[in-house]
Amino acid sequence: MKIDEYLETLPENLLSGEDVQLPEKSFREIFKFAGLGENDIFYHLGCGNEKGIEIAMKEFKVKKAVGIDNNPEKIQQGKKILEQKNIQGQLICKNIEESDISNASVILFWFTNDNVINQMLKKFENLKPETKIITIWGPLPDCLPDKVNFPYIINKIPFKKAQSMQEQVLAIFGVKCIDFVTAWEFAERYTKSIGTQTKNDRFLTIIQTLTIWINAKKLGVACGEEIPESIQTYINIMKMQFDIDFEYLLKE
Repeated sequence: MKIDEYLETLPENLLSGEDVQLPEKSFREIFKFAGLGENDIFYHLGCGNEKGIEIAMKEFKVKKAVGIDNNPEKIQQGKKILEQKNIQGQLICKNIEESDISNASVILFWFTNDNVINQMLKKFENLKPETKIITIWGPLPDCLPDKVNFPYIINKIPFKKAQSMQEQVLAIFGVKCIDFVTAWEFAERYTKSIGTQTKNDRFLTIIQTLTIWINAKKLGVACGEEIPESIQTYINIMKMQFDIDFEYLLKE
C-alpha cells in the first residue's frame, strides 16, 4: 500500500490536522507563543469545538474571541458549552473563506487544502499591519516566518516573501539542510503537540519523519545525495511490518 493510500484510510487525515481537536495544553502553548493578551481580538479558523475560544477568553483575557467552522453540530454544541460556562466567546457556523475577519489581531489557521490556503492568503494580505497568523506544522506558502517554535509558526502582516526554498527551510528549521536527526526532532515536536501520549504517537512520528525527509529530498534541501541509513531502515520497517510503501516517492 502506498503511503498516500494509507493516509486516505485515516479519519479525516490525521496527519494534516483536519478535524483534529488540539489538546488544551497545545492551545496554551500557542497562545503564550503568540503573546495573546487583553488587547487582542482572536480568531480560530476551523475551530471545531469551543475549547480554544474558551481558553483565550477565560485564561488569556482577550478582548474578543471568535471561532469559525462550517460544522453546524460542533458549533451548536460549542455554543451550549460557552453559555453554560457563561463565557462570552462567539462561535459562527460559516465557511472561513466567506467570513469577515477584518478586525482580527491574532488568527489561528490550521489548514492544508491548497485551495483554501490560497483564498485565505488574499484575505490575510488585507488585514491590518502586525496581525499575527499562526499556523501548525507548515508555514504559509512562500513566506518567511516572523517567529518559530516548531510546530507553531507565526507570520505577520505584511508578509515577508522567501527568496528560495532554502531560505524558508533555514528560517523554519534553523538549518541549511534536513538530515535524519532534524527530521525526527521536528516530527516528534509535532506529534507531541497534537498527540494523545499513546503507543500510536511513535508510529505517527516515524511517518512524519519520513515525510519531512523525503519532501526535503525532492525539494533539494536534504543533506547529502545518499539516503541516510536510518531513513532507509524506517522505510524498510514500514514496508515489511506494515505494508506501507514510501520508496515510490523517491522515484517520482
